[in-house]
Amino acid sequence: MENIMEDLNCVTVGTLKRRVRQRKRIHEIIRTKLQRNLSCSGSKVKSTLTGFFPVVKWLPKYKVKDYIWGDLMSGLIIGIILIPQAIAYCLLAGLDPIYGLYTSFFSNIIYFFMGTSRHVSVGIFSLMSLMVGQVVDREVYLAGFDLNEDSTKSAFGINGTGDANSTLVNLKIMALDMECGKECYAIGIATAVTFLAGVYQVLMAVLRLGFVSVYLSAPMLDGFATGASCTILTVQAKYLLGLKIPRHQGYGTVVVTWINIFKNIHKTNFCDLITSAICIIVLVAGKEIQDRYKDRLKIPLPTELVVVAVATIVSHFADLNGQFSSSISGAIPTGFIPPKMPSIELMPHVAFDAIPLAVISFAFTVSLSEMFAKKNGYTVRPNQEMIAIGFCNIIPSFFHSFTTSAALAKTMVKDSTGCQTQVSSIVSALVVLLVLLFFAPFFYALQKCVLACIIIVSLRGALRKFRDVPKQWRESKIEAIVWLVTMSSTALISVELGLLIGVVFSMICVVGQTQNPKVSLLGQIEQTNDFEDMEEYDNLSPVPKVKIFRFQAPLFYANKDFFLKSLYKATHLEPFLEITRRRKLEKKAREKAAKKTDRVDETNGDVTLNLISKNIDFHTIILDCSCISIIDTTGVSTFKMVLKDYKEVGVNVILACCNTPVIDSLRRGSFFGAGDKDMEQLSFHTIHSAVCFATSMTQTVNDSSV
Repeated sequence: MENIMEDLNCVTVGTLKRRVRQRKRIHEIIRTKLQRNLSCSGSKVKSTLTGFFPVVKWLPKYKVKDYIWGDLMSGLIIGIILIPQAIAYCLLAGLDPIYGLYTSFFSNIIYFFMGTSRHVSVGIFSLMSLMVGQVVDREVYLAGFDLNEDSTKSAFGINGTGDANSTLVNLKIMALDMECGKECYAIGIATAVTFLAGVYQVLMAVLRLGFVSVYLSAPMLDGFATGASCTILTVQAKYLLGLKIPRHQGYGTVVVTWINIFKNIHKTNFCDLITSAICIIVLVAGKEIQDRYKDRLKIPLPTELVVVAVATIVSHFADLNGQFSSSISGAIPTGFIPPKMPSIELMPHVAFDAIPLAVISFAFTVSLSEMFAKKNGYTVRPNQEMIAIGFCNIIPSFFHSFTTSAALAKTMVKDSTGCQTQVSSIVSALVVLLVLLFFAPFFYALQKCVLACIIIVSLRGALRKFRDVPKQWRESKIEAIVWLVTMSSTALISVELGLLIGVVFSMICVVGQTQNPKVSLLGQIEQTNDFEDMEEYDNLSPVPKVKIFRFQAPLFYANKDFFLKSLYKATHLEPFLEITRRRKLEKKAREKAAKKTDRVDETNGDVTLNLISKNIDFHTIILDCSCISIIDTTGVSTFKMVLKDYKEVGVNVILACCNTPVIDSLRRGSFFGAGDKDMEQLSFHTIHSAVCFATSMTQTVNDSSV
């Protein structure tokens, strides 16, 4: 035993004492917070204003010589990219192109005043447009409108071939709040759901509910984005072929839409098909050149804008709409529609739909803000980001805009083109404003298939995630399964249910990992005081007569049975069965003793019982609690039961490496008994000190028996 003690290098060390913390009473905490939050002073008002409008703080410190050229360049480039995307993404949202321009304009201005990120590009986003479009189409269908695009009038009450004068007349009709057609109802739905999404986001910020985003894991978000991209691709495929198929309402949009496309494939418009093929080739070629020579190119290639300009000119002079019945964007008016309160009557219909919009919008915005802030060496305030994106939805909803979010592609372009501050957003908004005031009517002859090509090609990044599945499977099978389940449910069922299924499934996976964690017996590393898993490492020596058991998860009600089974299996000793076995042997010994003399019987009985007790080859179990971050009352009861049951069979149980929350839980559950003296014999700060205590206690018992 002395040799063992020497090998373990057991020395006496000082004891640690917990600090005594004075906990404030609840009414004192409430009073302190109320005084701090409800007090009013000049400095308080100033800090509140600068917190709510960060631009007030950073704009006076703007370094014109250092920042202006980078902001002008990135703002101009983003503005050029925004124009075709704003028009194209309205196809996804089921709205007229003018509303995409409104959305891009107002969101950039509001985020300039309220955002804390210097690089994030907030505006129209394909995923948000798709989710808004599904709500719009559903409500338009339930309202009794025909979903066939060519069967109704536009938002301004004019046919696709109307002129500017009738546009102005119908603008006045809308300003007088008179009845309008399908497109007016559609934008009413879009503004109502956008307003509610913004309200939800601001409420989440006020109530400090930003933690909700932590349940949106990266694999789940990637799978959701990829599944939504498959849906977007499917929804836009009909425009490539020039087919007039209403968007499917309900679950299984991808499957049903492709079935309808193949049923109507004989109605393909070859003008749209040829145009789509040419545009996709040009757009993909431009993207590939951009990716290959991005180090040499100082600015991104404006491929989308060139395609839109050339396609519009060709469509106008060749009269593709009149000659080949090719679907075109139609009249896009100039100027602004008077602001209007989102319809309160429509809000109950879309209150539930606004929840996933709000969550996804702020999740993408906050994650991108933090990503680029970390990359460029500054910090953002997630709570203020939630408020900013909330007001980017609330205020524009009064100006006929729909839901916005930060977009990864445009944010990366801003970062790579020298963006320094959100002044670039003002520049982008001015570019969009020029189109709104002067150039919008020139897009009248732009074919819808060209817009669909822009949308589909923009999905390249999300669809490329399919190539990463094998690598992800090798790195983490659970994360790969989460990605596959979320992607499949989003693409094959619906976007909203896909998000819900993805969140629930990823949480189930987390719970499943805590319910079946890794357990191990530890051995000592040679010539050290460290201990590791004997299954994972070679050259480890088991401590004689001591079992060191590690449980690598929190211990709570859901995994306490697994903990017990694993402990019994690792030690090859289940106390209840051992006690039962001993009782049977004792009974047999007594029955045998009754047939012999009392003296001989007593001797034989003692010998039998001694042999029974010597069957166990260890005297102490050390529970390594270093991986147990929390323990609930069920876990405390489990520890108490283990301590009691093993004690009945002559085995001591002690704890090692417990963190302070676990110790506090055990103390509240009376695990250590009345005082701290028992605690010093049941809990140790290191495995090594626990092993030394176990071996020294055995040495003391052996010496006293001798």
